[in-house]
Amino acid sequence: MDTLTTQDLHIEALPPAAPLAMPEQDFSTSTPARQPTGPRGIGWRRLLVISGAIVMTLAATREMSLVLNGDSMSTLEVLILFPFVLLFAWVAVSFTSALAGFCIMLIGDGSRLLPGDGPLPPLRSRTALLMATYNEPPARIFAGIEAIHDSLLAAGVADAFDLFVLSDTTDPDIWVAEEAHWQAMRGRLDPAARIYYRRRRRNVSRKTGNIAEWVTRFGAAYEHFLILDADSLMEGEALHHLAAAMEATPDAGLVQSLPVSISGQSLLARMQQFAGRIYGPLIAQGIAWWHGAEGNYWGHNAIIRTRAFAEAAGLPHLRGRKPFGGDILSHDFVEAALLRRAGWGVHMLPLLRGSYEQGPPTLMDIAVRDRRWAQGNLQHAAVLPTRGLHWVSRLHLLTGIGSYITAPLWLLFLLLGFCISLEARFVRPEYFPAAPTLFPHWPLVDPVRAMWVFAGTMMLLLIPKVLALLVFLLNGQDRRAAGGAIRLVLSMLLETLIAAMLSPITMLTQTVQVIAILRGRDSGWSAQSRDDGRLPLGVVVRGYWLHTVLGVGAGIAAWLVSPWLALWMSPVLAGLVLAIPLVWLTARPGAGATLRWMGLLLIPEERRPPEVLTRALALRGLGEPAGEAASRLAGDAALLRLHRRLLPPPRRRGIDPLDVDAVLGEAKLAEADDLGTALRLLTPKEKAAVLAEGEGVERLVSLARA
Repeated sequence: MDTLTTQDLHIEALPPAAPLAMPEQDFSTSTPARQPTGPRGIGWRRLLVISGAIVMTLAATREMSLVLNGDSMSTLEVLILFPFVLLFAWVAVSFTSALAGFCIMLIGDGSRLLPGDGPLPPLRSRTALLMATYNEPPARIFAGIEAIHDSLLAAGVADAFDLFVLSDTTDPDIWVAEEAHWQAMRGRLDPAARIYYRRRRRNVSRKTGNIAEWVTRFGAAYEHFLILDADSLMEGEALHHLAAAMEATPDAGLVQSLPVSISGQSLLARMQQFAGRIYGPLIAQGIAWWHGAEGNYWGHNAIIRTRAFAEAAGLPHLRGRKPFGGDILSHDFVEAALLRRAGWGVHMLPLLRGSYEQGPPTLMDIAVRDRRWAQGNLQHAAVLPTRGLHWVSRLHLLTGIGSYITAPLWLLFLLLGFCISLEARFVRPEYFPAAPTLFPHWPLVDPVRAMWVFAGTMMLLLIPKVLALLVFLLNGQDRRAAGGAIRLVLSMLLETLIAAMLSPITMLTQTVQVIAILRGRDSGWSAQSRDDGRLPLGVVVRGYWLHTVLGVGAGIAAWLVSPWLALWMSPVLAGLVLAIPLVWLTARPGAGATLRWMGLLLIPEERRPPEVLTRALALRGLGEPAGEAASRLAGDAALLRLHRRLLPPPRRRGIDPLDVDAVLGEAKLAEADDLGTALRLLTPKEKAAVLAEGEGVERLVSLARA
C-alpha cells in the first residue's frame, strides 16, 4: 500500500493491489458464447427498422434512376447512383430508427433494466470511477472529481464508490499541478474519502493502456468500473442507478448512459448542446430499442463489469504500420463488440438523467478531434473479420467507418453531378447510335422528379428533428425551462440553418482527413480544448482559405456551365464561400451569449443547473493554474514531499528498459548552473523524465533554490 506521510496530510495514494489478468484477445478464434438477456421481440424490432430502410432506399434508387433517364444512362449517370444509394441508405436507417424512438417515447420507456419506478435498491457491490486524463487542465479534472464525490455523499451511496484519477500526462508542469490539486482536494475532504491519484511513467497504448493498467493492478477489488472523460460529470443518483442496473442484470457487461452536453459558451457549443438535448434522447431511444443487448459503447459515462472486461476486451495491437496498425484508437466500439462476443450484454439507458459532458467550442477543435476519430474508425476495417462477432456488432463497426466515409461520398456525388452537367452542356448527344433502332435516343434528366427526390431526402433529415421537438414540447417543465414553445421552434430553425451551412465545411475537412489517413499519415494524440472558443481571425483564415477558394471556383464554374446548376449547388457553395466568417462567428462566446439573452438555443440545464455542475464550477476557482514545475516544488515543501512519495520505483540498471529521455536529461542537468539554463536545455519529455527520478528532482529543486 502506498501511503503518504506529510506534516499536514496522512492519506493513501493508492488502495491495496488487487491484480486481475487481462489477456489480449485473439481476433482469429472464438468460442460459442451464451446469449445475453435481451428484450422480447428484438428480431421483429430489427426487421421493422432495417427492412423499412431497405424499402425506402430501393424506392429512392428507382426514382433517381428515372431522374437520370434510367433505360439509357451514361457512364457518369451509372456512377452517380453508387454514392447516392449509400448516402440515402445511411439517411433511411437513421430515419426509421428515429421513428421507432418517437413511437416508444410516446408510449413509455422501452429500455428499462430495473423493474418498477420505486426507490433504487441499496448497492451490494463496489464500483470504481476512473477519470482518465492526458495533459488536461488540472482544475477541471479535480473539480469534477470532487463534485461527483459530493453528489455521491448527498445520494447516500459514497461508500459503494471509489474514485481514481489516472494520469497519462506528459507535460511536467501540468503533472506537478495535478499533484498540487489532488493535495488541496484531499485537504478539504474527510481523510476517509477514497479518492486516489496515479500517474504512469510512460503512457503505453494511450487511453486503453491507461485503463488496462488499472484493471490488471486493482480490478479484482471492484465488481464494476465507470470511465469518465476529462469533461464528464455525473450525479450520484445516476451512478446509483447504473450500478443497481448492473446488479439486477447479471449478464450485462456494459450499460451506457446518454451524456447531455452542458456549459457551452460559444455559438457552436450551444448549438451542439441544444441538438443533443432536444434531438438526442429520441435518437438514442430509437437505437436502444432495436439494438437491445447488442448495443454500443461511446468510451465514457458507461458502467462496465470488471471481470467481463478483463476476460473479453483486452485489445491487441493491429498489424502493420500507422495509421492502420498499432494501437486501436477508437477502442470503445471494439470493446463493446468483444464483450458481446463473449456472451455479455451491452445495453443503453437513453433516458437516464444526471450524465453530462462538454463539447468542443469551435469547428477547428472538432476537426482536431475528428482527425483522431477518423483514423480510429477506419481501423475498424481490420476488426470486421474478427471471428465470433454478432452481426449487430459488425454493423456498429461499419457505422463507425461510414461516419467518416460519408463525407468523401457526398463530395463524390457532387462532383459526379457537376460532371453530368458538363457532359450535357458540352458533349454532343448521340441521337442515333450505331446499333439498329427505330427511335432516336433523347438524353433527358427529369428536373421535376429530381426536385421531388431532393425534397424527399431533406424531409427524411428534418422529420426526426420535428418529432424530437414534439416529444420535448410535451414535457411542460422542460419546455418552460428551455424558453417555451415559440423560442424552441425558432431555436430549431436557427440550429438547422447554421448546421446546414457548416455541413459543406465539415465535408471538405473530413474528406481531406480521410485522404491523409489513406496516404499513411498518423493523427497523433493531443489534449482537447473544451472551454473558451475564441479564435483569432488570422488563425481561421489560415485554416479555411482553401474552403473559400474552392467554393468560389466551383461557383464560377457552375455558373458558366448553367445558372440552374449554380442554383442547385448553392447550399453547398454558400457554406464553402462563407467558411471563414462562419467558423469565426460560431467560435465566439459573445454570439452564444447574445442568443442566450434572446432565449434561443436554451436547454433546461441552463435555467436549472444540476447541483453537480454548480459545485464543479465553484471548485474550479479554488486551484492555481499550472506553473513551472521545479519552481513550484522548490517553493512548497509539502508538495515536494508529496511528489517524492508519488514517484515510481527507481529504474533498475540492467533490468528495466533504458529511458533515453532520463539519460539525456540527467546529462543536460549536469551542465546547467541555474534553473533558467536547465529549462532551456531540457525538452518537455526530458524534464518529465528527470522529475520522475529522485536524483533529478533534487537537482532541479536545488537549481530553483539557488
